[in-house]
Amino acid sequence: MLLLTSAFPVLGAGRVAADPSSGAGPSATVPRCEELDGKRIPASAMSLPTTGGRVESAVVRSSPVGAGTITYCQVDADLFPVDPSAPPIRMRVDLPYDWNRKAMMFGGGGYDGTVPDLAGNVPFGPTDRPVPLARHYATFASDSGHRQIPTAPPSLDGSFGLNDEALNNFAAGDALKKTRDASLFLIRHAYGTNPAEVYFSGGSTGGREGLVVAQRWPEAFDGVISAFPAWNNLSEGLDLGYLAQVLSRPGAFPGPEKQTLLYDRVIGACDGLDGVEDHVVSNPSGCRFDPHTLRCPGGADTGPHCLSDPQIGAVTAMSSEFRWPYRIAGGETHYPGFPFLSGADMRTPFLGFGTTAPADPMPPTSGYGLQYWDQWVKYFLTRDPHHNALDVDPRHPGKWLDRISHLSTIEDRNDADLGPFARAGGKLILLHGAADELVSPSSTSEYYERVRDLLGPRSTHAFLRYYVVPGANHANFGTPAFAAAWDSLSALEDWAEQGRAPTNAIVSDTLHHRTRPLCAYPDWPRYRTGAPDDAAGFVCTH
Repeated sequence: MLLLTSAFPVLGAGRVAADPSSGAGPSATVPRCEELDGKRIPASAMSLPTTGGRVESAVVRSSPVGAGTITYCQVDADLFPVDPSAPPIRMRVDLPYDWNRKAMMFGGGGYDGTVPDLAGNVPFGPTDRPVPLARHYATFASDSGHRQIPTAPPSLDGSFGLNDEALNNFAAGDALKKTRDASLFLIRHAYGTNPAEVYFSGGSTGGREGLVVAQRWPEAFDGVISAFPAWNNLSEGLDLGYLAQVLSRPGAFPGPEKQTLLYDRVIGACDGLDGVEDHVVSNPSGCRFDPHTLRCPGGADTGPHCLSDPQIGAVTAMSSEFRWPYRIAGGETHYPGFPFLSGADMRTPFLGFGTTAPADPMPPTSGYGLQYWDQWVKYFLTRDPHHNALDVDPRHPGKWLDRISHLSTIEDRNDADLGPFARAGGKLILLHGAADELVSPSSTSEYYERVRDLLGPRSTHAFLRYYVVPGANHANFGTPAFAAAWDSLSALEDWAEQGRAPTNAIVSDTLHHRTRPLCAYPDWPRYRTGAPDDAAGFVCTH
């Protein structure tokens, strides 16, 4: 189902003739690394506009990957922009010896700006199975069209947004297709043949990118693993901007001790509702907790053992749906709130509330999402690096409304019609942690429901599985209540290559040495009998 360029003659569905200039036969599994060094990548190799590219280096390396050592050709290349003032796309391809004839593209995170680790794992990947490169996949990725400023916090540099081409490379996902096309060009020249299968995996921004490729280029990938996807990027940003204003109000920010108090009380109220007390709330939608039960006497802040009225207001705002009273061209109208389990666990304060209130300039100790909003206002919206992000009110944006509406068409990748992807044979695995502090799991559930409502339950089930993992947070950051690990890559391979859909999946908690059934949404695991650390003791239920 690959989208093939015209660089090589087509032999049949999903196949390409060997590159006659490579000198390698179609069954070659050892890359011709020395021939790639300095190689030009023609603009015609990519379906989107560039001015071509060039391999900057191609070096054979032997590195420990997992339990073994992998020998591979590391290829670093630049793809040149149409706008000479735009930065290049910096990309990397790792080409293993004893290639398995498959390829894997990795997505990024936050504002991207660096090339992901090509020896890394898929999101929520297993710790007891080889990573894709160790399985002898050709792996590739890019910085999405800009290089992060070295002094910026990781993945929190939005300064590239001042350039339209760089903005589209990142936000609209143009860099994804350019990188994919250029990487397949290099793979063909290295091995003399095209990959039999090409997959994509990513989480957060990378999860969003997985949905972008399925929506925009439905024939480009055979399968996608999309975890905790920030698909409605602008919509979430508006909610984060509103929360930044709320949390910056005098006395509204709940400090670390109060965040711990809130988390502990929520766990205490809802932990046993699934039949076992294990610090995991399996059905967050069934968890009813009123923060007013923590109200300080008289509503004033009297210490770490209660919440003041402004703090209750802030907690309620974080957990409530945010709607804006105007139309935007992208079509979104709201962003769902975060469950009380999100951002209240002091094991992961950076992703949730942070440890200090938002301000101008934005403190690096504020929540990740609040810093993300600050960068978005400065470089995407106002394009004024000195603009105070707290001065922009997402409820009443005034002169910024037209710009917000335009950006929504670029950033909110909300096309629910995945029919072309399904008809091309694509398979999609969606994953989200129920205690995600940074991307609302309710948002992913909403996108899944849109797809199901549009295509129908049976058609959706034929190509898509969506799992919500109880207790899992954003990317297993810090010490989550449930450190999720599942071999989604093997499940995707079996589905895409053998037609065997995932069934009876089991997810492990690598920190607490326990397992749970991985229930397809909207099911969740309820304890029934036996050992509470064994998935066999649970049953998936509504």
